Amino acid sequence: MMVGFGVSFTIALLAILAAVVISSFKVISQIEQGVVLTLGRYSGTRQPGLTLVVPWLQQLLRIDMRVMVTEVQPQDVISRDNVSVKVTAVVYSKVNDPRKALLEVASYREAVAQLAQVTLRSSLGAHTLDELLQRQDELKAQLKERLDIRTEAWGVEVQAVEIRSLDLEPNMIRAMAQEAEAERGRRARVITAEGEAQAAEKLAEAARILGATPQAMVLRTLSTLKEIAAEKNSTIVFPMPLETMMPSLLDRMLGGKGEGT
Repeated sequence: MMVGFGVSFTIALLAILAAVVISSFKVISQIEQGVVLTLGRYSGTRQPGLTLVVPWLQQLLRIDMRVMVTEVQPQDVISRDNVSVKVTAVVYSKVNDPRKALLEVASYREAVAQLAQVTLRSSLGAHTLDELLQRQDELKAQLKERLDIRTEAWGVEVQAVEIRSLDLEPNMIRAMAQEAEAERGRRARVITAEGEAQAAEKLAEAARILGATPQAMVLRTLSTLKEIAAEKNSTIVFPMPLETMMPSLLDRMLGGKGEGT
């Protein structure tokens, strides 16, 4: 009886020991790293693969090492020229120090999200609306730099910040549309005036050339008559003094009559 009990106890003990040994082996996936706490104190960081953790003495905390995407909730930003803009952005970050990310901050994801909201409002509020619309690349670089400085203490690296949208109030959109329309009208009038000025200069130059050469005026007149006659749909009476059409012939005719008389 005692022999049977001893055998059973030994088998149970071996089974417990086997379970403890098996449970002490942990597998860390490729996308993770592990932080080991021994009796509550940090004792090392484990890389992906098979690792040994002593039960009841050590604790393994896993952390995702992939790039995390943090959507910043829409923020109401007052620009430097007192225009209300609703801004939405996305922050791309990655853990580069698992120990700091797990032990220096309660929730690094939430901390990054809250910090992004505050930084977004304070940074974009220092610029005018035109700067927000035209200098987004510079603004994104500034946001990334400011966030990265703060998150470095948490073991998190900010890799990029993207401004997804800048939404204006409807009345502001109408005002900007009216301003753009007025600007286009001004440009159109300026271009028309410049064209008329250039045309007037060319016409004045042409008039001086034609006025200095009567034969050129005659050729121009005949060319105009030819262009009008090309339509062939009407009869055109084009009064023209004979002196203008054939000044030299008229002079000879008058001169000849004078000699005859």
